[in-house]
Amino acid sequence: MAVMKRRFLALGGFLAGTVLALVLLAGTALATLTEVGHSTQPATPTCPANPCLAVSRTTGFQSKAGTDKGVMVVPRDGRIVAWTITLGKPSTKQISFFDTNEGGPAEAGITLLRPGKRLFFRTQAQTPLVQLQPYFGMTAQFPLVTTLAVKKGWVVALTVPTWAPALSVGFDNTTAWRSSRDKKTCSNTTTQTAQQRTMQLTQYGCLYKTARLTYSATLISTP
Repeated sequence: MAVMKRRFLALGGFLAGTVLALVLLAGTALATLTEVGHSTQPATPTCPANPCLAVSRTTGFQSKAGTDKGVMVVPRDGRIVAWTITLGKPSTKQISFFDTNEGGPAEAGITLLRPGKRLFFRTQAQTPLVQLQPYFGMTAQFPLVTTLAVKKGWVVALTVPTWAPALSVGFDNTTAWRSSRDKKTCSNTTTQTAQQRTMQLTQYGCLYKTARLTYSATLISTP
């Protein structure tokens, strides 16, 4: 894949706001900045390789990445202020295939999930969806105009109503991600299972081993 570039959208304003928030909170306690989903395990999306693999029509989260467990579990109360995604660079032919067969142009957003019993999760909040094609071949960060409150123990998931070249493969069985598909239809990528409204209660029954979703989220903790 081409050399990845990092693009920060409205980065100056985001960093200024982050610093200001930390300063204002410093009088009482120190807030911490955490990248939820950061892993020591490198992950490169497959596209434009053949096959070019993509996440499609689902909401999913990384459950483990090698020795890193609970990769997308929020470690403390706070606010999600940005999210980041590393995208492959599919060819024109590959883009046309996915656009035609997976419901339209690539797009994604972040969903916050509150875990329950038996792998059921309830949707608590979501970011707006972002059109991804302008950022193919890049690692792009999207600061949030409206930040999302989050509780310790919630899970940060990636919602993809169409498709996204944000899947890395070739790991061993200690790496896996879960999706909102029914456990009896894990191989069905055409049925729409993406979580697109709050308060949905869904069982994340499908576990996909040896693969990584290439996204993360930036958390500022509540002091």
